[in-house]
Parts: sequence; structure tokens; C-alpha cells
Amino acid sequence: MLRETRIAFNNYVGQVAALNDVEAGEVVTTKFTVAPSVEQKLEERMQQSSEFLGSINIFGVVQQEGDKVGISVTRPIAGRTNTAGGTRRTPTDPTDTGDLGRYRCEQTNMDHALRYAKLDAWRHKPEFPQLISSAILAQQGRDRIMIGWNGISVAATTDPVANPLLQDVNKGWLFKIRTFAPARHLQDGALTVYNNGTNNPGLKAIYVAEGTLFSGANSTTAEADYVNLDALAYDAVNLLDEWHRDDTDLVVIVGRDLVDDKYFPIINKAANTASEVEARDRILQSAKQIGGKPAVRVPFFPPNALLITSLDNLSIYFQEGTRRKMVKDEPELDQIANYESVNECYVVEEYGRCAFVENIVIGKAPARPAP
Repeated sequence: MLRETRIAFNNYVGQVAALNDVEAGEVVTTKFTVAPSVEQKLEERMQQSSEFLGSINIFGVVQQEGDKVGISVTRPIAGRTNTAGGTRRTPTDPTDTGDLGRYRCEQTNMDHALRYAKLDAWRHKPEFPQLISSAILAQQGRDRIMIGWNGISVAATTDPVANPLLQDVNKGWLFKIRTFAPARHLQDGALTVYNNGTNNPGLKAIYVAEGTLFSGANSTTAEADYVNLDALAYDAVNLLDEWHRDDTDLVVIVGRDLVDDKYFPIINKAANTASEVEARDRILQSAKQIGGKPAVRVPFFPPNALLITSLDNLSIYFQEGTRRKMVKDEPELDQIANYESVNECYVVEEYGRCAFVENIVIGKAPARPAP
């Protein structure tokens, strides 16, 4: 590391120490707890770095495990009881209890390192620590979105090669719907062909194509489960609780393989423009509706799925006081390492307000054996 780079690094360490009310020596020798004001500022900056994160809930919670924070009532509460006839009024909990109304935050590590050579190349920019910090914070936000849509487990040691979408870091929203609200989940149609009569989950499919469902009377050539995505979405809305089906803030989050790019005009702009780079982390609004509701595309959503819900029905909880940090000079590797962690959880506030459809195939179903 060049002398100028070393001076800039030491200044950065001093700034981190001052913001978190610790000694500079602690920053590089021990893992310290990020100050509450800094933690809150980091969360705000992360939300601001992504239009999607800014549209959902991000709550700080005190306990690692506890009751959901979101205020969501899952059923009508108006009614009447004939108390004159001796019947006792019995209030019941109107909130969602599909997962017992609970959450549990799990530790997520967000470690990263920068080589001396890269820091030396940036030494002439006095603001380079802030530039690097902003880039890392934006990627942490993108990682949260990736986990939210694709997470299925909490591995003791994660494997980014086997799980490139961070499937083993935490349990995300779609996993929670599959697990705690199977009645809101559609994953297979009537036209799936199984090998040797076995129930192979890898073959599950919902076929969507224009045309009639069958070529003719008693035909063994099925065409599709649904004639188009509109029909599928209209059917999926019935998976929501009845009192939510007409809510005006519902959207259809749709995978990239289901709707032609021409319906999302922003991604057709010239390559490498600032607006296109910004769009990678934006909510893209379709020029057409699906099932009578706005269709949107968001980062890292499964390509062959759709989800009907309101964006404020999705939450990320982080446990306050668990954001830990250590900045370490590692000369044996010619790098500066940043060790960070925080406890967090992905929460669907109300399962009755969502309908999730996956394994959608655009096209005709294969021919079925004759009965």
C-alpha cells in the first residue's frame, strides 16, 4: 500500500471510530457494535439505493425472535352477538397466524475485501472511502432482494457456487408462502405429464398459451392450462381472501420470461445509459395490465412465476444492535478486509393478501397418453 493510501485509510478508520464512539484501535482489532444512529442511517441509505426496498417495509426489532411488527388485519371484524340471549361476546385475533404470527432474525455476514492495488489506484480521490462504502451498501441492498425472492434455507456455511442467488442465506418471502400458506400457492396444472406415473416435482408445470384447451373432443393433445396470463391471474386472485381481492394497491409481480420486454419500455433505452443502469434496481411498470391489475417487474424475481400482493405486505426485519463491524488490514493477503454482520428476517405480513404462482411455461403442453 502506498504512503498516500495508508494515510487515507487511517483517516477512514478515524472517521468510523468517531461515528461509532469507539477508539480507532478498536475498529481494526475487535468487532464492534455499530452505533444506533449510524445503523439507522445505513438502513435509510440502503432503502434509498433501491426503489424496491423503498416500497416495502424495513423494520428494526429489539428481539431476535418475536411477534410480527406489521399492523395487518386479515379478516373483517364487524359483527353482532345476541348478549340478551345469554351469548358471550368473544373477541378473536384478526391478525395473520399462518406462521404463528412470528419472526426470527438470522445472522447474515456481509464481508468484503479490497486489494491494496485497487486502493492505490483510487488514492487521488479524497472521497474514495465514501464511494466504496456507497457501492457496498447498494450491493447489500441487492443481496437482500435476492434472498427475499430466492432464499429457502439457513445454512451453517453458505455455498455461493451452488447457490448463486443466495438460496442458502435465509428463508425468503416465497419460501414462507410455500411453507405457511400452501392454499395461496399454485405450482402445477392439470396437464403435467409424469414419467412412469411417478410424481416427479421437477416436471411440475402450468402451461399458458393462446388457443383452446383441447384440439377436439376426446383429443389426447392438450394445449394449455390457461389461454393467456390474464386468465391465470384472474384465477390466482381467487387464492386471496375475498375481502382483499378488490384492493386497489394490489400488483402482479411477474417474472422476466412471462411478459415481452416491449411492455417494459425503460429497458429498451440505449445501452449503458445512466437511466438503464439505474433501472436494474428499479420497479419496472408494464405498459399493460395482467388480470386487470398493474404488472411490475422487480430485481431477482423468479423468471417463470408471478405474485399478486401489495408491496407493503412484504417486510424485512433487522435486529437492532446486531450490526457488527471490523475493518482489518491483512498484509499477508495484500488487502483491507471489512467484516460486517447483522441479524435479519424476511416476513410476509399477511398471507391472505398474496397469491403465488410458479412453474409457468409459456407454450403448449406436451401430448398426454391416451386414456
